[in-house]
Amino acid sequence: MLFFYFISLPLTMGMVILTLKYFSSPDVPNYVLFTVGYTWFCSFSIIILVPADIWTTIFGNYSGGISFFWSLTYWSTFLLTWVVVPTIQGYEDAGDFTMVERLKTSLHENLVYYLCVGSIALVGLILFIIFSKNWSGDILGFAMACSNTFGLVTGAFLLGFGLSEIPKGIWKNVDWTFRHKVLSHKVAKMAVKLDDAHQEFSSAIVVAQATLNQITNHDPLRPYTNIIDNILYQMLKEDPSFKPQGGRFGENDMDYNTDHKSMAMLRRRLRIAREEYCRYRSEYSSFVLEALELEDTVRNYERRNITGWKFVSSIKPERTGKLGPSFDMMEFIWRCVVRKQLEKLLEIILGCISAAILLAEATILPAGVDLSLFSILINSVGKQEMLVQVAAFVPLLYMCICTYFSLFKIGMLMFYSLTPRQTSSVSLLMICSMVAQYAPPISYNFLNLIRIPDNRKTIFEKRMGNIDDAVPFFGKGFNKIYPLIMVIYTLLHVTNFFDRVIDYFGNWRIFKFQNQDDDADGFDSSGLIILQKERAWLERGHRVGEHIIPLARNFSSMNVDIEPGSNNTQMASAVIGTMSQFKPLNEEVQHVTSRETITKKHSSTREHQNKQASNTKSTLEESTSFKSVMRPKSEKLSSTWELMKSGLVNFKSILEVNNYLPLRQTEENTLSSIASSSESLDDIFQRLKRPTLDLRDYGADNDRMF
Repeated sequence: MLFFYFISLPLTMGMVILTLKYFSSPDVPNYVLFTVGYTWFCSFSIIILVPADIWTTIFGNYSGGISFFWSLTYWSTFLLTWVVVPTIQGYEDAGDFTMVERLKTSLHENLVYYLCVGSIALVGLILFIIFSKNWSGDILGFAMACSNTFGLVTGAFLLGFGLSEIPKGIWKNVDWTFRHKVLSHKVAKMAVKLDDAHQEFSSAIVVAQATLNQITNHDPLRPYTNIIDNILYQMLKEDPSFKPQGGRFGENDMDYNTDHKSMAMLRRRLRIAREEYCRYRSEYSSFVLEALELEDTVRNYERRNITGWKFVSSIKPERTGKLGPSFDMMEFIWRCVVRKQLEKLLEIILGCISAAILLAEATILPAGVDLSLFSILINSVGKQEMLVQVAAFVPLLYMCICTYFSLFKIGMLMFYSLTPRQTSSVSLLMICSMVAQYAPPISYNFLNLIRIPDNRKTIFEKRMGNIDDAVPFFGKGFNKIYPLIMVIYTLLHVTNFFDRVIDYFGNWRIFKFQNQDDDADGFDSSGLIILQKERAWLERGHRVGEHIIPLARNFSSMNVDIEPGSNNTQMASAVIGTMSQFKPLNEEVQHVTSRETITKKHSSTREHQNKQASNTKSTLEESTSFKSVMRPKSEKLSSTWELMKSGLVNFKSILEVNNYLPLRQTEENTLSSIASSSESLDDIFQRLKRPTLDLRDYGADNDRMF
């Protein structure tokens, strides 16, 4: 009876451990890893316990084992979600210097949250008493139904979004051209985010150094400054490739030396800035490597007759030995032939499962009709225990994947991040809390799709309670109505109804959910240039992202765009060919090798800020809004040159994009110059902002203004 359950438990444990190792940051403490792992294990235990519960209910083989495991997993998940995980999450997010202070901060924040939730629950209880005067039932079951109502309703819409997005996304990403366009946009956007995170981290270091210099040795806050100083030194020691530059002071950045709470805020700011920088650097590296591997795949497929069906990588060392050519051929067959066909087959299978789930959800309301393919399959396999449980587990697992896919995609835009090997403790705890909250509602929703003979209820349904009792405002049968609403929502989403409505009302675009289709209209010229430079740097032995920081600060001045359907190689050659006629500048940034050098740099920055204190507020705001353009002394002269510059650059870009100006170099010469050039990306984009060569006759001073 529990054979499938006991087989799945060790597999679930192994999956949880591997997932934690893959996503968790090296700085995550062991107690956080244990808490997250145990929460995930309990959540997935609920999912693998559902098939065993269905088997025992169909054939009447009730035992105390199922009831015991349900109580253990459900209440463990409940306590972890509402008590343990929020407390540890607040403790990890606090910036206080002692364990007691961090625990107090966590309890205070959670107390405020629980008071808000308790107030809402009290209002709901009052409304329930008003609308259900003659109600009599299980109080515990009613409480469980109330706690899961939010997960049932919102989980249905998350499920609908995932049912349509996962198969559609797999089908679109099979197309190499579509995926290349998306990656070019992602690389360009992530480069800008990485630069912003780099500047924020640099600013946090500058502020920390300035604050430490303000506090004397006899100040009561000196012990806290020593802790921050050690943290700062450890950060720079763990990441010697980080080069602080571009740090700036904000309006209230010199107010951290007032008390220990402000010092705790400074410590928290340092931690968050470093985590954000590491996260964006990891995401940028993954996007760049994926794009470069995709370019290699396309190139090898086009030259398969020349290479003899062997995969030749431009970013990995060549295989040697007797088995080297055989492995190259196997890699070619996998990347260029088999993988694409398997992804298409997977999309078709997942699309059929999604359609079957929607059909089952849509036919819950009719009482005498059973059109659920899963219910028919489970009831038709007879008394074969393993087949019954496998037939129940596969669609339930897919429903969980769809729900968690939507949950992570929405949550990563607002609340947390899920990055391989760079996910912080706070993000891991928040994610495990979300997973635990939605595991029981997903299981309950799946049980509604199964028609058990004689309308028998599973043990889990009895313990969960009836959602009709939790939401009496909609009348009896609400648990059969809300899935139908989800089906309608999913069909509207598949037909892009919401996007069309938002596009029709242009002012509503702020509510539009960003997806891959928005990045597939054409190649991003900035992303293509970044990929070309990263490939050249990799061939020289550098790491991905090692020289990317000075680049993204000039993206806002780029006006060259690549239209949909254009040849991306020719367009990139046109852009880079214009840059190749200038002599390269030496812009190598020296590494900061000691804390004394950083201190001197930050001290000079602080002195410069003090000298500029007499400037007007508008001047300060304008100087901080432009990251790499120096403001001239004369505003009139500056505005004149800015207008001339933008007009000439726009005119020149339009002419070159539309092929009115001849290219100065062929595509082969351009690509070879990219690979052999020692120019930095900062130089390239500085030249992109300059007009044509004729403007150099105006003199060196005018050239500096561009």
